[in-house]
Amino acid sequence: MNDASIPPSSVALIGEALPHESAHLHVAGEAAYIDDIVEPRRTLHAALGRSAKAHARIVALDLDAVRSAPGVIAVLTAAGIPGVNDCGPVLHDDPILADGLVQYVGQPMFAVAATSVKAARQAALRARVEYAELPAILTIDAALAAQSFVLPTERLARGDAAAAIAGAAHRLRGRFCCGGQDHFYLEGQVALAIPREDGAMLVHSSTQHPGEVQLQVAHALHIHAHDVVVECRRMGGAFGGKESQASLFACVAAILARQTGRAVKMRVDRDDDMMMTGKRHAFQYEYEVGFDDTGRINGLELSLASRCGFSADLSGPVNDRAMFHSDNAYFLENVAITSYRCKTNTVSETAFRGFGGPQGMFAIEYIVEEIAQALDKDPLDVRSVNFYGAAPRNVTHYSMPVEDNVIPELVARLAESSRYQERRAEIATWNRSSPILKRGIALTPVKFGISFTATHYNQAGALVNLYADGTVLLNHGGTEMGQGLFTKVAQVVAHELGVTLDRVRVTSSDTAKVPNASATAASSGSDLNGMAAQAAARTIRERLLAFASKHFGVAVTEITIAANMVHAGSHAMPLEAFLQLAYRARISLAATGFYATPKIHYDRKTFSGRPFFYFAYGAAVAEVVIDTLTGENRLLAVDILHDVGATLNPALDRGQIEGGFLQGMGWLTMEQLVWNDRGELKTHSPSTYKIPACRDWPERFDVALFDAPNREETIHRSKAVGEPPLMLGLSVFHALRNAVASAGDVRMSPRLDAPATSEAILTAVTELRERVASATAARAPVEVN
Repeated sequence: MNDASIPPSSVALIGEALPHESAHLHVAGEAAYIDDIVEPRRTLHAALGRSAKAHARIVALDLDAVRSAPGVIAVLTAAGIPGVNDCGPVLHDDPILADGLVQYVGQPMFAVAATSVKAARQAALRARVEYAELPAILTIDAALAAQSFVLPTERLARGDAAAAIAGAAHRLRGRFCCGGQDHFYLEGQVALAIPREDGAMLVHSSTQHPGEVQLQVAHALHIHAHDVVVECRRMGGAFGGKESQASLFACVAAILARQTGRAVKMRVDRDDDMMMTGKRHAFQYEYEVGFDDTGRINGLELSLASRCGFSADLSGPVNDRAMFHSDNAYFLENVAITSYRCKTNTVSETAFRGFGGPQGMFAIEYIVEEIAQALDKDPLDVRSVNFYGAAPRNVTHYSMPVEDNVIPELVARLAESSRYQERRAEIATWNRSSPILKRGIALTPVKFGISFTATHYNQAGALVNLYADGTVLLNHGGTEMGQGLFTKVAQVVAHELGVTLDRVRVTSSDTAKVPNASATAASSGSDLNGMAAQAAARTIRERLLAFASKHFGVAVTEITIAANMVHAGSHAMPLEAFLQLAYRARISLAATGFYATPKIHYDRKTFSGRPFFYFAYGAAVAEVVIDTLTGENRLLAVDILHDVGATLNPALDRGQIEGGFLQGMGWLTMEQLVWNDRGELKTHSPSTYKIPACRDWPERFDVALFDAPNREETIHRSKAVGEPPLMLGLSVFHALRNAVASAGDVRMSPRLDAPATSEAILTAVTELRERVASATAARAPVEVN
């Protein structure tokens, strides 16, 4: 597979709106993904045999018909795995293939390798399985009742929440929930394993974490990490779904490749992918809050219960981050948060864009809206009175000072530019004269911490090779999944070396070039890999400046390398001519770079410290309309002001903001996951699972970047932009709640959970009107005859 170079028309300028490095290949259909790699001769294709039961012992697994099926070359069961039968990223509780016990519908029990994809998939269906069914726990409520957890319950507290609530002027309590979300990447899970000499293995994997896949494959094959090389040039989307869960498919392909001595590809069918892979954690919330007449929160007790599935996967850090982000942009002086990590007989949930942060923010934003409804106030007024401010109201509930807070200024600017107050009044007037259609509006903020909460992941490496013809080959530990990471890092290197962007080629993420790389996740890709690549490029540049100073007899301050030219005093020459001199003088033109995020520290035992290097901020205003007779709804207009620091590439950042917002809106309004009472996922294809499409885009969508450099010393003072924009979609959910409330003359709070599908909206409208009518009848005077 050839690596793509950046279009020659581009120039290496930090902050320029340059195109994605593979854009020309994407539009031409020439961007190569794993399934496009030319297959080695006699490549086999793998398929998995999946459980039909949610929880059962395997009494008998008869695979004779599978082995005798046309085209079948090999069959693999748990007993045939040469190493460790586990692919759990944290705990050893996630078998590659079930060994005597199945714990969710769709769990892989065996694998088959055949001469074609069709032959493998058809053969896998011929297995005869006898089960002894066991009781299955399928819901959060059932898990709580049974005290079924994948990890211990955690509690994070500050102050005395109970006393503060008891002494507050007003109190509310309630219960609500938000659903999960399927990653629905365009490219499904896929791996190609190719045996090499002396027991080594090359694995092409569509993964956000090649280093972890490398280790999991090595463990499964009972070999060492240096025997396995994992490559990934690009992914067709990932969103967290390929952080840990790509390992299973890579392990199966590699084991079968070892067993047969032939290359093995595993490309999973869309339906199978959706049934076998984890999703965003669904959450259920209970709260009690005390507040004063202005809406300021005095005390909050909040429980977060998430559906984790049958194994831990990444549920620990996901739920930790939900606890951290349960403040969003608000100072909570007295707060107690309890986190239940529920074990259910469903597929193990995993990382998803925001990594638990969205679920935490969903909770506090819902509670703020309830407070505003109870006080008959504009929710923005309640939000503003609770914003983080000056000391002592600038310390999070996990003891981290908020030193870069721009939320008050950012929100005020957006409220003014979007005409939020005026539009809110106009909508209220419009609703009073519209009996069927009701409009709603909401402004919601975002404060999102940037860094891995597991401190050791906050490191990165890079390799930069500068050739004597003036071109650059760049490799770093990050992965490209369409977000533009490779483009940003190439810009950084081109800027440092003084070359135009067309001279930089970025190669596949490769464990043989940059070892022990962290996952491309936690919005840290540009921060970590950009700094590592910059360090490598600066090492080379410093060598060149020192050589030029000696060669030309001028001070380093009189030397510039830019736009493929070298200027040293009165001397000027093309870069490639100068590099020939440097090469002949035996100056090294290659370097590695390394970066470790400074300042961060975190004690998980006490849930305290500085888990994040900085915060990214944003806010969105959404306007919607609903049909109270059908629940149908439409997003009418969106205004966003988002903080990306000093942007590296505004075109890419805008794309991330727009895409993140739409994905967040999809999670909260239409992407409904449905399991039946047998634990079977019924929404496992595009025909049954609805994601946002072009018709869901509003007629007006305005995005502006909050123009302020990062206070922290990040790469060119930029800020992360991968995950934070997703939470801007909260504005759509609360605009819908506002529209539903209007159906009851805004007299009561609507009971609307996420996702707010058309059915859910219609149910909420009906229920609200019944409550309003009941309350009105109770207050009516009794007529006496």
